[in-house]
Amino acid sequence: MADIASLIGNLDLPEKVRDNAKAVYGLIAAAESEVHGRPVTEIHFHEVGTMDAVADVVGVCLILDMLHADQIVASPVHTGSGFVRCMHGVLPVPAPATALLLKNIPSYATDIRGELCTPTGAALLHHFVKSFGPMPIMATEKIGYGLGKKDFPRANMLRAFLGETGESGDVITKLECNLDDMTGEEIGFAEDMLFQAGARDVFTQSIGMKKNRPGVLLSVICSPEQADEMAALMLRYTTTLGIRRADMTRYVLARESGTLETPYGAVQTKRSYGYGTEKCKIEYDDAARIAKEKQISLREARELLERT
Repeated sequence: MADIASLIGNLDLPEKVRDNAKAVYGLIAAAESEVHGRPVTEIHFHEVGTMDAVADVVGVCLILDMLHADQIVASPVHTGSGFVRCMHGVLPVPAPATALLLKNIPSYATDIRGELCTPTGAALLHHFVKSFGPMPIMATEKIGYGLGKKDFPRANMLRAFLGETGESGDVITKLECNLDDMTGEEIGFAEDMLFQAGARDVFTQSIGMKKNRPGVLLSVICSPEQADEMAALMLRYTTTLGIRRADMTRYVLARESGTLETPYGAVQTKRSYGYGTEKCKIEYDDAARIAKEKQISLREARELLERT
């Protein structure tokens, strides 16, 4: 690792590029260290330490620095299957170091025999990609293709899209489970615990289940990064034995909070806008306070505030 760090450190490149390249090799070294049970200082980079591998890593770091992308999103990683021959002999795909570098990253294998993700590629994804999932809503400006040399039943290529995402579109995760053996109090407690843990929304629906049993569909909305934590809480606080997960994109209006001075005191407002739409709403607590003070309905209080 010291030799690689010295080599990269002496390249005539922006400091950020050198730091990113060293960080990528640091990930590879940590994975190899765990695989071999040896300290990082004793790790030898066989295939990934050759000059063409260093050029690959540094080249990717340089290109991404030149592109100035705000975020990098990737699809789940296709690892390939079968076995690969390397300096250590014949190893299963994904190779042990690659498998470690792909921890917590969505990956899959099909019937294609061969190594489709190497430790170098896995380390680059691990370092740069912020989320893995479907392609976000975006206006594509440029498309790039990288073609491999081996022939497979499917196209052997990497494709990259560069573009601008929608005004405020993002990716959310919905987790669901069916319940038919919990009381309303128990379900309500589970909802409270999920909200306290940071769920964006938790709601229930009445459903009919097998054997004509009435049941409850419990749904949790959260960010993809929260999904594992929320699923664990659902399993802990409910009687379900499994959780269904769906990642989806959504259209979102930008939001701003503000304060409006009125004859009835300061009230908090929430303004939302985007996609040619603009809305403004008085916060419930302030509208309810004024309704109680004036002995009027909530609707009348909101109409009174809107006229000020």
